[in-house]
Amino acid sequence: MTPEQVQARFMRAGGYAFARWGRPIAPVVFGVEDETLAIVKGAIEAVVAAAGHRMAETDPELGANLMLFFLRDWSELLDVANLGAMIPDLAGTVARLEAAEATQYRSFRFDAEGAIRAAFVFVRMGGGMERLPAETIALAQAVETVLAWGSEAFAESGPLVADPDTGAALVRPEIAALIRAAYDPVLPAAATDPAHALRLFARMGR
Repeated sequence: MTPEQVQARFMRAGGYAFARWGRPIAPVVFGVEDETLAIVKGAIEAVVAAAGHRMAETDPELGANLMLFFLRDWSELLDVANLGAMIPDLAGTVARLEAAEATQYRSFRFDAEGAIRAAFVFVRMGGGMERLPAETIALAQAVETVLAWGSEAFAESGPLVADPDTGAALVRPEIAALIRAAYDPVLPAAATDPAHALRLFARMGR
């Protein structure tokens, strides 16, 4: 991965926007059986550990700061109690997701320093998503939530690759290296200067 490719992973309409979690991640998962719940939480724990970050049972301010919802139809979100207080224009968002036939949606909240404070992840088990192994879905969501990636970060290729021997989903080596670099404690938790991408690139080989 070149410095330009690193920078592109965090580009949005307003320019370069990098952010990592500024607090331990305390997840809660809705809409899955107990067996799948263990898979989802295990994937999050694995990615967080690989990043060198931390998990927590609860967030002292929010209780849970990473909420993952698995559903069959986007309209189900309209029936979730108090979700409208967390997702601005919930009805409009649901309408846009339905129109786009989207299979996933993420919304982040940031603290005063720009670090990730909370995240809401929604996965619709349709459009082919229902045919993927739970382990693959869980790992992909963990990777895509551990950083606030740019809007086109995985437009050309996803964050995972299949193990050539077992077929199991693995995080792409270059993505794993970028995540580790992003959580280097020397680096800021948030940045808007594109030169920050050079600092990430310099740490990816360590």
